[in-house]
Amino acid sequence: MKLLMLGGTHFVGRAVVEEAVARGAEVTVFHRGHHEPPDGVTVLHGDRRTSGGLAALEHGAWDVVVDTWSGAPSAVRDTARLLAGRVDRYLYVSSRSVYRFPTAAGLDEGAALVDASPDLDGDDDYAEAKRGGEMAVTDAFGDRGLLARAGLILGPWENVGRLPWWLNRIARGGPVLAPGPRDLPLQYIDGRDLAAWLLDAADAGLGGPYNLVSPPGHATMGELLCACTRVTGSDARLRWADPEAVLAAGIEPWTELPVWLPPGDLHDTLHGADVSKALAAGLRCRPVGETVADTWAWMRKSDVLPPRRPGRPAIGLAPEKEERVLRDLT
Repeated sequence: MKLLMLGGTHFVGRAVVEEAVARGAEVTVFHRGHHEPPDGVTVLHGDRRTSGGLAALEHGAWDVVVDTWSGAPSAVRDTARLLAGRVDRYLYVSSRSVYRFPTAAGLDEGAALVDASPDLDGDDDYAEAKRGGEMAVTDAFGDRGLLARAGLILGPWENVGRLPWWLNRIARGGPVLAPGPRDLPLQYIDGRDLAAWLLDAADAGLGGPYNLVSPPGHATMGELLCACTRVTGSDARLRWADPEAVLAAGIEPWTELPVWLPPGDLHDTLHGADVSKALAAGLRCRPVGETVADTWAWMRKSDVLPPRRPGRPAIGLAPEKEERVLRDLT
């Protein structure tokens, strides 16, 4: 396989590159040059946000291109049009955010989508940007375009900071505010499992939309946080709190307490997708303990963690706020 990776230095892009190289693919990485890509690849430099930024891609042919772009859809449009005659398949890592909120638990890829345009130059609305990117790929590649609608993504090289925050917080030890219920089901995907599925899908010639997360209940909030306690070896004591108490304390789900969403519409939307189509197409998801352990191992050997992805809010609960809430719970 001749693979063109747009990006490829952090998180999902890096996972795709490492998996492809391990499979013996001939990999070209196109990126801005700010970070080092994995070994064993051909490197092209360019910035999709600037005039003439795609010049390095004006020549060459590949079997597959993988694109994780989450900015202005016009960048995906311009890239897809440029490559349409020289690439067989275009794999776009999209998001389940493209569905209109709220999305009831159990809905599949046929759920209603947000309004968007492939010609949008702005990226203020993440859902519209991702949906516009999907439209751009479909316009240029038709059924040769695959839309991987990922949900919550965890694993090594994460540049959002959700699982790293929990690992760092629990590693500090002491009482830890643990948002309940403990058996709250989670739905996510390890970036490496997403990468493996993408390459398998390319080999199989798949196209169209796929929800790409683990089956509902693949893990629970309790299993995730207990795994963090286990791998860090800390003396942390998880203090489980009912979701009503957490919300009453003015804590923002998802951002101040990453991954967690209280039961309700938002939880159903983000942790209740029907993934039967992807499972039938070979999706395999590793245990949560493996994802947590490998992320912690990567964090410990990395001198500098990836910077938070631009445009994303700060992650995590301030220590003084956590202390106050824990006091109120006693």
